[in-house]
Amino acid sequence: MTFMQLLRRDHTITDWDPEDRTAWDGGNAAVAKRNLVWSVICEHVGFSVWSLFSVMALFMGPEYGISQDQKFIIAATATFVGSCLRIPYTQATAIFGGRNWAIFSAIVLLIPTGLTMMLMLNPGEFGLGWFLAVAALTGFGGGNFASSMTNINAFYPQRLKGWALGLNAGGGNIGVPVIQLVGLAVIWLFADRPEIVCAVYLVALAVAGVGAALYMDNLDHQTASGRAMIDCLRYRDTWLIALLYVGTFGSFIGFGFAFSQVLNISFTSAGAAKPALAAASIAWIGPLLGSLSRPFGGKWADRVGGGKVTLYCFVAMIFSAAVLVVAGFSADAGGKVIGGGELAGFIVGFILLFLLSGIANGSVYKIIPTIWEHKVSTMSGMDAASKVKWSRSMSGALIGLAGAAGGLGGVGINLVLRSSYRAYQSATVAFCIFMAFYVVAALVTWWFYARRPMVVGETTDLPVMAGSEPKRSTSEQTSSATPAATGDPTDKALA
Repeated sequence: MTFMQLLRRDHTITDWDPEDRTAWDGGNAAVAKRNLVWSVICEHVGFSVWSLFSVMALFMGPEYGISQDQKFIIAATATFVGSCLRIPYTQATAIFGGRNWAIFSAIVLLIPTGLTMMLMLNPGEFGLGWFLAVAALTGFGGGNFASSMTNINAFYPQRLKGWALGLNAGGGNIGVPVIQLVGLAVIWLFADRPEIVCAVYLVALAVAGVGAALYMDNLDHQTASGRAMIDCLRYRDTWLIALLYVGTFGSFIGFGFAFSQVLNISFTSAGAAKPALAAASIAWIGPLLGSLSRPFGGKWADRVGGGKVTLYCFVAMIFSAAVLVVAGFSADAGGKVIGGGELAGFIVGFILLFLLSGIANGSVYKIIPTIWEHKVSTMSGMDAASKVKWSRSMSGALIGLAGAAGGLGGVGINLVLRSSYRAYQSATVAFCIFMAFYVVAALVTWWFYARRPMVVGETTDLPVMAGSEPKRSTSEQTSSATPAATGDPTDKALA
């Protein structure tokens, strides 16, 4: 098709049924894949813009008039706005359409990216207020995750949702290390030209917006889940999962924003000739490992249970944080001068936390549907279809709420680090707080989700029909439905 034909074609799909295998094999799979590809691109660029100031902080020398503790406030502002926007973004695709919102979510980010270029080209001419305002606008990139996941969820059949949503989420998260690699390349090749990073993403946003307009589609049957979000708040598990997600995704995004700054401060203290370059050469490793490890956490949880995997990760994160604490106390005892040993401890500790938070992020996602499957299995007066609708609606609502809570955990990480540096000229106190939080999270996970199994008495997932395949009885579904057969391992025990 020509460019004009692509632009003029009807981008609204009616009567989309991903569970119809005949239609799926006859062309719907290609349509869903096309929408997935451009959804990943839009979300990926959105995550990168959300993380823009984690890279800009490396270029902001004394001439900008922004102190180290103010840089943490800037990062926290972007994280806070992006986290809060995840809730309304969850509803956006149902109101405006997945394609329409993908176009908007890409094009609107041209504004903060262009304004960031203006700030970085004029050091010293704009105060902290300007940086906070622009950082808040980059937060719109953080909301993309919720709308993108909601949209792709509607395109794929239940048996393929795990793969599709995992790819969509992972492709978005990798936007964090990618922009840091872009920043590294610019520092290495052009030294003090931060506007080049912004220019790269102005082009990337334009490509994402045009691609979404040409290749994505709106579905006419997407429904908002605002009521489910309100209903979710009545359950204790919602608050417990939010706490665990603060420790998993909150750690990933919080450290994603802060790691480069901590490294820059540490390399400066260690006397590195080019601390910004040294920090940029390492900062991308942690977010990349955290992004890539996420699907493996879900796969591991499929085999041994989400509660156990999450517990193991939090225990390991306690020891990883302890590495930071020991390195911090060692540097403090040496007059707050960071030597080679302490610097190695910081790098190893943070990279382990990134890796483990990614694994735990995937395993917590496996706990969520099991909770609602367990609850609905004990409810009376509901047929199988109603049970499926309720459990999936509540799972989607909790994923949105937990995602917002996790982002707010990233805000807390930046604020705690900022306060620690400001009060004690080191991050040791912050590391102690992180370690204490992981202890609490491990205890909560053990007590509620790993101590004893939560077994679903009957599967509430509807069988996926193919042609004239006969409908199975409830007893047959219970005995034979497996993650491989249904694609939704929600009847699996948590431990």
